[in-house]
Amino acid sequence: MSEKKDGLTRRDFIKTVGLGGLAATGMDSAMAISASAQSVEKTASMPRRKLGKTGVELSILTLGGMFDTVNNQLLIRQAFNWGVNCFDTAEAYGNGLSEEGFGRFFAKNPEARKEIFLITKLKASTPDRLSEGLDKCLKRLNTDYVDLFFIHGIGDLKEIDLPMRDWAARMKSSGKMKFFGFSCHSNMEDCLLASSKTDWVDVAMLAFNFRLMHTPKMKDAVNACSDAGIGLIAMKTQGGGPVKAESEAEAALIGKLMERGFNDKQAKLKAVWEDPKIASICSQMPNLYILSANVAAAKDLTRLSGSELRHLENFACQTRASYCAGCGNICAEALGGVIPVNDVLRCLMYYREYGERDLARELFAAFPGEVRDRICETDYTIAERTCPQGLNIAKLMKDASRLLG
Repeated sequence: MSEKKDGLTRRDFIKTVGLGGLAATGMDSAMAISASAQSVEKTASMPRRKLGKTGVELSILTLGGMFDTVNNQLLIRQAFNWGVNCFDTAEAYGNGLSEEGFGRFFAKNPEARKEIFLITKLKASTPDRLSEGLDKCLKRLNTDYVDLFFIHGIGDLKEIDLPMRDWAARMKSSGKMKFFGFSCHSNMEDCLLASSKTDWVDVAMLAFNFRLMHTPKMKDAVNACSDAGIGLIAMKTQGGGPVKAESEAEAALIGKLMERGFNDKQAKLKAVWEDPKIASICSQMPNLYILSANVAAAKDLTRLSGSELRHLENFACQTRASYCAGCGNICAEALGGVIPVNDVLRCLMYYREYGERDLARELFAAFPGEVRDRICETDYTIAERTCPQGLNIAKLMKDASRLLG
């Protein structure tokens, strides 16, 4: 890791983001956070990248709003002070409470609104219901417009039909949104490839991480969007899955990275930033500990070495059976569409990997009763045979029913 005049030096980087090392020296978490925050204050500015054909320059780190924004106003202010100029939220986050929290921030800091690129999302619906929903979003956000509006969590571009495209054009004309697009957790590559053939999708948010970024189909999809001028924002960048278990491979990875002064989580962010087509990473940062570490990683200009990137790629191969890659169409076809395996496993991921147990149970409870009742009775043999990741789907679905039901 070389010294850099326009970024963090190696010494500053270790001071700022080596939180595991700080803890190992005997510093408690409060002291580690304070040391990290003070160091971040003195570092270089937050890098920015252009968001496709929008021409907007986003900070390479976006504040994901799936946390208690209402009671974390100081954290939002700190993210803004540290150069994070993109805030992401959705009606579904806390049933509107996430939007309300950002709205309170803008009410107290009106000067910040014009500096923030604000994103919110709604599930696909009829144009009339979307109009009503967007108005409610704007009211909660205490703003007249959003910079980017997403149809939330699509699995097929057909979910954004022509009436929805025309609706988006009207909302742009009315000034209620500047840009339009979609977010997707499943079948990302197909959604991206289809959107690259349109002329009305401005931005896409996709699950993208060290496990997914090297597959040929994902590379083709990302390149197609880039060529079409579609901006890309990455989420789910840690590559955590429904199986949470310590392994020798993980221990080896962490040990290798800590030699360089950062941990595996920061390395996984930096691996995604290696792709210049990704404008920003949307990260849920619910406390100063995570925020300061992620900001420091973003501001540091040192790139991962080829050896470190290979370690991540090897780790992905060795642990692929712990991760659902989001190819839900394969499971759906194998099971005749009766069980949304991809969505159930995402709930289990929130429970095990993210520690968001209430959210996981809430999302699981939203499935129709007949679906939840069939989870343990369904034969997953064909789905397991066709799963590219080699997941033990039957066991995972039983785990989900037991833990979340």
